This record gives sequence, structure tokens and C-alpha cells, in this order.
Amino acid sequence: MGGMDLSKPALAMIGLQFTYAGVALLTRAAFLQGLSPRIFVVYRQGIATLMVAPVAYVSRRKNSCRTNLGLKGFGWIFLASLIGVTANQNAYFEGIYRSSSTIASAMTNLIPAVTFLLATFFGLETVNIRSLRSIAKILGTIICVSGAICMALLKGPKLLNAEFLLPKYLFRSEGENWLLGCLLLLGSSFFWSFWMILQVPISANCPDHLYTSTWMCFLATLESATVAFFAGEDIEAWSLNSMLELGCCLYTGIVLAVSFFVQAWCISQRGPLFAAMFNPLCTVIVIIFAALFLHEETYIGGLLGAFAVIIGLYIVLWGKAQDLEEIKQGMDSKQVLKDESLDKRICKVDLEEPLLA
Repeated sequence: MGGMDLSKPALAMIGLQFTYAGVALLTRAAFLQGLSPRIFVVYRQGIATLMVAPVAYVSRRKNSCRTNLGLKGFGWIFLASLIGVTANQNAYFEGIYRSSSTIASAMTNLIPAVTFLLATFFGLETVNIRSLRSIAKILGTIICVSGAICMALLKGPKLLNAEFLLPKYLFRSEGENWLLGCLLLLGSSFFWSFWMILQVPISANCPDHLYTSTWMCFLATLESATVAFFAGEDIEAWSLNSMLELGCCLYTGIVLAVSFFVQAWCISQRGPLFAAMFNPLCTVIVIIFAALFLHEETYIGGLLGAFAVIIGLYIVLWGKAQDLEEIKQGMDSKQVLKDESLDKRICKVDLEEPLLA
């Protein structure tokens, strides 16, 4: 029973990676059938809002210590919804449409490295060039970015859904559409990393994550609808013309809501590094199923780039693990000093008391 309890977070994260892979594959198939990525984001956010809002309402009713957002907290949530949700999701799903689900799933492994870059820029991360962990994070970031460039530009021979023939060109020749898709996916990683950094001031203003998530989903729905409107989408584009498009919107909206609870629980059980370690599994799943069902062509250049991103990810995570270990050791040493000081005070009080009262 104890062993099963210990393995539950791992099983939950494995299941979550399969659901994320399903999002990448289903959306790619729906976009190829004619679903607009911008309208899809509106429906997805709307469904997620309807899923999260009742849970947040019940949770706040039961919680006697409710915290209010305030104008400053609402401003942070608006910024997070605009950049971390609306811009992020529009860039990500437009990138899937213009490139492939395989590239999209591989690009998400850039997020820890990009977060390290942004956190360093904003002064939230300290870099010591003499420290091995800092060198590891810098090296991992460079490898991740190099892998992303390889995925976008390098081609080489095909591995899946093609004969093993020598390539005519080393670099990709799909045109501006593919490169734009890769750039959008890279931008999506930056937007999502910025969202993660914004969680620091949001949590400081309002620690109720369900409540803030509901507001973010709701505001992102309005913002995404505004983007779709000004992008000039036709009225007919808002109608879902097949079960695939309807199922895609429902599935991804439910996954968005459920994944928040599952990932938050796993992080509370094992920490953020444990959750991030499973991200490359989604890439492997997508590569296999995209080749089987979507007939996506896989090139050696893109595959090598994906592996480079995964290797860079684990190097960055190792550096972050060393940071957490040092923080933990520092806290333990402070606790030991505090206990020793308390023991000395107790001994002093005992010696000052008379032997015969």
C-alpha cells in the first residue's frame, strides 16, 4: 500500500503526458480539417472557465479566510492572462498549425531554460560563474536553444513515413510557413515562462490559486475572443462542423482544467522538478503517434534537435536541483543552530534554579 502511494505522483504525471500528447495530436488534426486556431483558443478557454469556476466558488464558500484580489492583484492577473494565456496559446496553436505537433511538443521542453533566462534578467535568479550548478544551467540553456534552432532549420534524411534516401538539401525548404510556426512556438515558450514568473507577485497578493486561475481563464476567454474578432475571422468559422472539432474543443478544455489540479497535487507531493522531469515523455509519445496517425514526416535534423532540447532540459533541471539542495541544507543548518541556542538557554535556566526549592 505504501509503495502504491509513493508511485501515485509518477503514475499521475505519466497519465498527464499522454493527455498533453492527445492535445497536440487532436488539435493538429482539427486544424488540418479547417478549424481556426484562434477560434479554438476561445472555445478552449471558455470550457476551462466553466469547469474551474464552480470548483473555485465552492472552495471559497468553505474557506473562512477568503482573500480579495484588490486592484494591484487584479492588474497582475490581467497581465498574466494577456501574456501567459492569450498570447501563449494563440502562438502555440498557430505554431502547431504551421509546423507540426512533433515540433510543438519538443519546443515545450525549452520552458525551464527560458524561465532561467527571464528570471536572471529580472533579478530573480543569481548566476555565479564559478559555481558548477550555474554553469550547468547556462550550458543547458545553450544546448536547448541550439536544439530549437536545429529543429527549425536542419533537415537531413527522413526517418519515418519515407524511404531512406540521401537528402538533396541539408536545410529545410518548406518555406516561410514552417519557420514562422517554429518562431511562434519559441515565442509561446517565452510567454509561458513569463507567466510562471508572474505567479510570484500573484501568489503574494492572493494565495488562493483556484480563485486566481478562474479569473485568468475568464479574462483569457474575453481577450482571445477580441483577438479572433480583430483578426477578421468569418462568422462561419465559429461553427464546429464535425465531431472531431467539437471533441477537440471539449477534450482540450477539460484537460486544461483537470491538469491544473493534477500538476498542482504532484508538485505539492514531489516538488516542481519532479513534474518537469516527465515533459520529454510527451515528445516521445507525439513523435510515435504523429507518424502513425497523422503521417507526419520525421527528419534526422529535427530529431537530433529534439534530443538536444531534452538533454539541455535535464542539465538545467540538475542545476536547479542543486539550488534546492543548497537551500534545504541552509534551512537545516539554521534549524540546528536555533535548536542549539534553545538548549543552551534551557541549561542556563536549569543551573540558575536552586537545587532545593
